[in-house]
Amino acid sequence: MLCSSKMIYQSLAEMGKYELFMVISLMDIIVNGWRFDGGGGYGLVDGLRMDYYYLMNCPFAEGIVKNTVNRHLQADRTLAAALVRMHFHDCFVEGCDASVLIDSTKGNTAEKDSPANLSLRGYEIIDDVKEELEKQCPGVVSCADILAMAARDAVFFAGGPVYDIPKGRKDGTRSKIEDTINLPPPTLNSSELIKLFGRHGFTAQEMVALSGAHTLGVARCSSFKNRLSNFDSTHDVDPSLDAQFAKILTKRCSEKSEQPFDTTKDTFDNDYYNALQRKSGVLFSDQTLYNNPRTRGIVDAYAFNQAMFFLDFQQAMIKMGLLDVKEGSKGEVRSNCRIIN
Repeated sequence: MLCSSKMIYQSLAEMGKYELFMVISLMDIIVNGWRFDGGGGYGLVDGLRMDYYYLMNCPFAEGIVKNTVNRHLQADRTLAAALVRMHFHDCFVEGCDASVLIDSTKGNTAEKDSPANLSLRGYEIIDDVKEELEKQCPGVVSCADILAMAARDAVFFAGGPVYDIPKGRKDGTRSKIEDTINLPPPTLNSSELIKLFGRHGFTAQEMVALSGAHTLGVARCSSFKNRLSNFDSTHDVDPSLDAQFAKILTKRCSEKSEQPFDTTKDTFDNDYYNALQRKSGVLFSDQTLYNNPRTRGIVDAYAFNQAMFFLDFQQAMIKMGLLDVKEGSKGEVRSNCRIIN
């Protein structure tokens, strides 16, 4: 039976924010198709498939990842931010191939020992997932897929959007400290960020959406202390920083403690963008998104409309998970995520 427009709008008005978001997402999918492959979500994407592990006779792979991730996050909610950050640091160096998980050896210093990666956490979660999967489906599920799925599940656990990703990534066989030069430092301005993300195929809007991952987690003093003294030739303190918030950051550094990116550090929401509007972005690279007219409107839109941020974030994350993936003979499935086979 067809519903009238009045009935549809009345039903939408009675829904909660999450249900309304899911309806909007579903309508978008119906109209446009899954944007990363345009084929209903089950077609090939650079050799990846949504149903990859069903075809590989490992149908419980996703359930094992989710259950293990949830168990760890229930014990320590701060690890949600860690998993999302680890996935980003993996994909921006050599593509999404789990190279960030590889341990250094006597003859090679790996990515994880780069100064940019020393604060990464959550490796034990990936290890636990891998150990269980090797019992169930030995040699089938890659560490790269585990990391991508773990980040996705961490976002949802923290209250963010639910989304699916294509699977079938292979693990890379290269991990070198010098490659981490491709990671964006916290001192970049908005124009530099647009250029850097653009080299990976992202639009300015997708860059701002991905930056919203900073709604989770904390920053160390070393990442923002440059804003607090001797900022430039004419300003001691970064002028884009709220004066009271600058005092808070200074206190954090004196206490050698960490500063949350927003007021809800373990909850995935749009408060990060509200902080930027208040001139309370922790990193220079955060606040610059509001300083630049090219990205300020996007920040305002996400601060006003969390559902819009969620939708754009999930699509940008799916796209990021496809960066330079290894498939077929270009990679391997490690039996231990820390060691190349």
